[in-house]
Amino acid sequence: MVSEKGAAPAEGGVLAQDFVQFCVDAGVLRFGEFKTKAGRMSPYFFNAGLFDDGAKLGRLAQFYAQALIASGIEFDMIFGPAYKGIPLGAAVAIELARQGRNVPFAYNRKEAKDHGEGGTLVGAPLKGRVLIVDDVMSAGTAARESIALIRAAGATPHAVAIALDRQEKATETGADGVLRDVDHSAVQYVQRELGLKVCAIARLADLMQYLDLKAGGDLDIHRERVLAYRQRYGVQ
Repeated sequence: MVSEKGAAPAEGGVLAQDFVQFCVDAGVLRFGEFKTKAGRMSPYFFNAGLFDDGAKLGRLAQFYAQALIASGIEFDMIFGPAYKGIPLGAAVAIELARQGRNVPFAYNRKEAKDHGEGGTLVGAPLKGRVLIVDDVMSAGTAARESIALIRAAGATPHAVAIALDRQEKATETGADGVLRDVDHSAVQYVQRELGLKVCAIARLADLMQYLDLKAGGDLDIHRERVLAYRQRYGVQ
């Protein structure tokens, strides 16, 4: 792949704005009132499951590939965690091959197969520096599961590519069983505590910029709601 620059992955700019517009047009990014896994009422919702035809999935893969190339992150193969990460990882591998960067691809099953080749891993053998491809990162749980699988296979979990970084506080369950906000986001946890690089096509800051640029009408209301949400739950 391209040489690693050592700095944080390149994010923002024209690519991020084009991606946000694409997601709005595709109905993947919607505004309103939506309950998150953490129980928060979010003024926007990103549903990667609505990249539901060949054209949308192909365009999404182009965005991932462009963001990865711009980030300078090196990797030797792609891993798509079940379930959403499977088509995403496959699509990104296809797009990178189309651009002349052919890398192996693997994914996991939720339940081990007890016939045929057996096991939970499918595709190329996990080895070298592995890039995990997923849609969003809510609590870092899926990333930890993928990391464990990759390490158990003797490979190195090296980076994560996601479509959208919500840039909001993660939640953790305390010893008393109560769910509480923490000061870091899931992305920051994966970067700081797990030591992986993270490449996001767009972030909440890019969504705010999009709403600023598209000011007028109903979007002004949505902008105020997203801004209030960011002020309450956002991280630096």
